[in-house]
Amino acid sequence: MDKNKIELAGDNHFSSNIETPMLPNAFEKSDEEKIASIQGLFKQVMEELGLDLTDDSLSGTPYRFAKMYVKELFYGLNPINKPKLSTFNNTYGYQKMLVEQNITIDSSCEHHFLPITGVAHVAYIPEKKVVGLSKINRLVDYYSHRPQVQERLCLQILIDLQEALETKSVIVMLIAKHLCVSSRGIKNKNSFTTTLEFGGKFEDPISRNEFLKIINIPFVD
Repeated sequence: MDKNKIELAGDNHFSSNIETPMLPNAFEKSDEEKIASIQGLFKQVMEELGLDLTDDSLSGTPYRFAKMYVKELFYGLNPINKPKLSTFNNTYGYQKMLVEQNITIDSSCEHHFLPITGVAHVAYIPEKKVVGLSKINRLVDYYSHRPQVQERLCLQILIDLQEALETKSVIVMLIAKHLCVSSRGIKNKNSFTTTLEFGGKFEDPISRNEFLKIINIPFVD
């Protein structure tokens, strides 16, 4: 592929699929096998950069790097790690907005594998089902811990909650800084990216503005 096209694709923030692109054989290897393979490959990368891996400070880096990728930064790639969204019948008939805000986003840009950090604000208006509050945080964390595009991350959280809660009345806002913007390319240190996805009763501007008021975002009367 032409190098200029590769650079353009990486600088344009798009994705062709709501699902994270995965190979059919993505989980044939165990985590330990993946760590061993990545360890060897990253050792080669470091050596190509001219680093001396016999130095005490660098000798263990390939293993630490590989373990971090498989077990920590990208644990959300494996569906076995997906949190179970335990829901309960809305027996007390609560029908107003429920907001979980300032949920930590700790993700990675899939174009440059650089950090994406910020917060998520999530709300829903219950119908038949409600969900444990910590489950929303866990869902955000799970989808964040994979190579991501912010737009896709927003949709993945929204769709999973809509399906679990059996309602379209869910809204997800992500506000994040991208190191691929702040530390390379334009090197803009102050900008951040906001994405917003919603459905159901949040299609009504009154409900959306109520959500924005709760999370202290300026809104239109």
